[in-house]
Amino acid sequence: MSFSGQVKEELSRHIHKSRHCQIAEIAAVLGFAGKLEEAGGESVLRVYTENLPLARKYFILMKKTFQVTCRIAVRQNIYLHKSRTFVISLFGEEEIRRVLQAVKWRNEKNEDIRTRELVHRLLVQKSCCRRAFIRGAFLSAGSMSDPEKSYHFEIVCAGEEKARQLMDLINSFDMDAKVVMRKKSYVVYLKEGAQIVDMLNVMEAHISLLNLENVRIIKEMRNSVNRQVNCETANINKTVSAAVKQLEDINYIKNTRGLDSLPENLREVALVRLQYPQAPLKELGTYLEPAVGKSGVNHRLRRLGEMAEEMRQKDVL
Repeated sequence: MSFSGQVKEELSRHIHKSRHCQIAEIAAVLGFAGKLEEAGGESVLRVYTENLPLARKYFILMKKTFQVTCRIAVRQNIYLHKSRTFVISLFGEEEIRRVLQAVKWRNEKNEDIRTRELVHRLLVQKSCCRRAFIRGAFLSAGSMSDPEKSYHFEIVCAGEEKARQLMDLINSFDMDAKVVMRKKSYVVYLKEGAQIVDMLNVMEAHISLLNLENVRIIKEMRNSVNRQVNCETANINKTVSAAVKQLEDINYIKNTRGLDSLPENLREVALVRLQYPQAPLKELGTYLEPAVGKSGVNHRLRRLGEMAEEMRQKDVL
């Protein structure tokens, strides 16, 4: 099962005790996946989803919140044999009226009061209800990438106004969600690992949160080790390259004029470098009499390099 599937499975088993939060979550499911249809001359409130955890949770929420029993049917795609759609249907004018009034699709006169907004603002005034609504929204139209590969959280909305409202609901928890258009849909998304962890906390997916944190810790440790290894490797390569260049310059001077032509301090460091070709500068300094610090050794070797370059220039001329 994918990480996104694991999160949805956990969320599907989280049933809030408060009725107002249950209604908020039902409103989210209906807002993303619900349709009011006509069948045989009567109204039917239906939810269409390919997500089994969502179908199971919506059925339980409707039973617990409104004491109604929905019918569940499974439709198999004849072209895609692995693809199936769960259809959860509620029949009965009185039952449907109670549900639609609760989620603010209809008023007390049974008149349609739906707007282009994703949810009526009265349903998401409380923090706990906003959490429940976001939970239902993710179950209905959300997904997450595998945290081993990347950090990405998104919920797909049908319209820009709906996406903006959902973004505001998410950002009310100190998030930095953004909206982007993808084909004909609008996507509300988060990209930072820390914010996705916070988002799991908002939705109360605490087991998934701990799993994600474990992945983040391991990735951070791995990245830290890799950075340290890369840094050390770069330093080693730099040291080796410098030593090779120093040996080339010293041998050029030796073969051209001889080391005896050098001042005593330069001749001494040249002989030590020839004797210890792989030693770092600090170690080279300990072999000199008297001992010289790293900067002193570096200065002398740099002077040898300048002399070798001057000699090469004269030889070219």
